[in-house]
Amino acid sequence: MKKTLNWALTAALTVAVVSGCSSQSGESPTPAGGSAAPADKASAAPIKEHTFTFLDYSNASWPYNKDWPVWKYIKEKTGVTLNVQVPPDAQLDNALNLTVASGNMPDMLYTQSKKTADKFGQQGALVNILDYMNDMPNLKKWMEQFPTDTQNAISSDGKMYVFPNHGIGETNRMNWMYREDVFKKNGLTAPTNWDELYTVLKTLKRAYPDSYPLSWRQGLIYLRNFAPAFGTGSDDGANDVYFDFDKKEWRYGPIEENFKKMITYLNKFYKEGLIPPDFLTIDTKQWQDLMSTERSFVTADYISRVDFYNLPMRKQNPSYNLLFMPTPAGWPGGLQKNAYTQFLENGIMLTSTSKNIKDIMHYMDFFYTKEGLDLVSWGKPGETYSDDNGKKKFTSNYADVSDMRKKTGLSTDGTYTWFDYDAHLSLSSPELQDAYKQAVNYDSKQQPRPALTQQELEVVSTVGQTLQKTRDQALAKFITGQRDLGEWNTYVDELKKIGVDKVVGVYKSAYDRSQAAKK
Repeated sequence: MKKTLNWALTAALTVAVVSGCSSQSGESPTPAGGSAAPADKASAAPIKEHTFTFLDYSNASWPYNKDWPVWKYIKEKTGVTLNVQVPPDAQLDNALNLTVASGNMPDMLYTQSKKTADKFGQQGALVNILDYMNDMPNLKKWMEQFPTDTQNAISSDGKMYVFPNHGIGETNRMNWMYREDVFKKNGLTAPTNWDELYTVLKTLKRAYPDSYPLSWRQGLIYLRNFAPAFGTGSDDGANDVYFDFDKKEWRYGPIEENFKKMITYLNKFYKEGLIPPDFLTIDTKQWQDLMSTERSFVTADYISRVDFYNLPMRKQNPSYNLLFMPTPAGWPGGLQKNAYTQFLENGIMLTSTSKNIKDIMHYMDFFYTKEGLDLVSWGKPGETYSDDNGKKKFTSNYADVSDMRKKTGLSTDGTYTWFDYDAHLSLSSPELQDAYKQAVNYDSKQQPRPALTQQELEVVSTVGQTLQKTRDQALAKFITGQRDLGEWNTYVDELKKIGVDKVVGVYKSAYDRSQAAKK
């Protein structure tokens, strides 16, 4: 992309961190190009300055700004400046493809998809990070602390082409929520299972005839949020293959009897007007209109929606109170589990054409230390945050996380690998902070995400896509009553003929390969 990318020298720098928990390496951060030193001597070590080029992503909600303080903070600690280029049209995938194809690559690239990293890595465009473990003592210790996140960064060839992350994926956490004020007004309590959910929705429908008490957006993709309570389904709404940890086998959720139980409930909800008649096509704006009025009272979505609705709605309706709702089990005494959605595939890649590979490895190693974690999560002590015996808080009066990002550059795309999510929570309401505390009690176990070979990806993109299309058409008809649930076994046979076993076999092979590599 020689003509597309002009690596202008903009005083900018990046990288980062991710995690809301944890302990760290006892070693000091390693300045780029330097060597690890005991923590009490780190400040005395000279910092060698470097400049690296970086193709990054600019989020429309907080566009890249070369003057963000985060760049200054990182340079103070690492001596590194990043010359950042962002795609002018915000189309990162296109920019990556053009850049790699041109052969004129910067030192570092940012991706929002691990598949992209694996593809470019196996083409020889990226560095295998595992080859440089001796240069990255802090990352090595981090990997021992976070084995699942480490494994999920491994490619099908056993190499690692993207730096693993942890922590900021909490922004993707999803759960149930309910209008506590409406429930209280009608003498209702949060349901603990789907039988109780049905009873509650019926009561609300009688009290508010024009309402659809349960609503969600984007149609069938949100079945992933409901399925774990029925002991089935994946955490990926576009892929229903999942690993059964009890039976230690890969399965396909939409053909299972427990999945049928969920569809049976939804069919009943649809018939009785408890969910919107157009639930399959409701977009975000339409869903927001429902949840911000007296037309819908129970939903499943990102946990941050607690503040998203409460803060503006209380200006016109002070009693408005959307709260976290414990997941209703699929049956009395059953599983109260949410899908595990709190992960992120985004990451930083190092190009094989870079002349600064070892220096960049030292630089990146800093972000897997406690000091690096605090820096990219909170900023600079005494300037952006205070620390009272380990209790951190931002010193500026930011309106919310978005405001903080726009003003500081902290936690924006391309600036994290390990992140302390408490930084974001500190800017949240007490209701949202309480929601996060409760939510962990309803987590499913994180699903393995084994890397697929190009041949395996081809199976998923062909047979898998046909499966998904057929599944969606059938499930939509089952829920709306256009197809009788008595035909469930016929539907199962239809999917099996398309190739359920073939797709499940792909994930089994990939998983077995990853387990063998671990050993």
